[in-house]
Amino acid sequence: MTIRLYLDEDSSDTNLLKALRLRGVDVLGAPDSGMLGRNDDEQLKWAASQQRALYSSNRADFYRIHSEFVRGGEDHFGIILGAQQRYTVGEQMRRLLHLTNRLTAEEMRNRVEFLNAWG
Repeated sequence: MTIRLYLDEDSSDTNLLKALRLRGVDVLGAPDSGMLGRNDDEQLKWAASQQRALYSSNRADFYRIHSEFVRGGEDHFGIILGAQQRYTVGEQMRRLLHLTNRLTAEEMRNRVEFLNAWG
């Protein structure tokens, strides 16, 4: 199964969403999903309920939340973490496409990937 993405409020750039959709990626952003202003736990729980891997630049918080999910026996469909303000929209798109073309949704389950590893 192909990875489906959810971009949280920190990473929901309209241009990135459009670029990914033009390339056939099933992607939703926080504005599309009514998730603006929700806390990080809610963001991950919503993404998990939709069977989507979450992409965020909020590295420290989401790595902590991932650890809490694993310890608590909760599943998620993956977390992809990028450095805020480090990559252009085009570079984020290329790296996300590289990741989604190499890994399956099952391989992303309960996994954290860092965008810088997918250059």
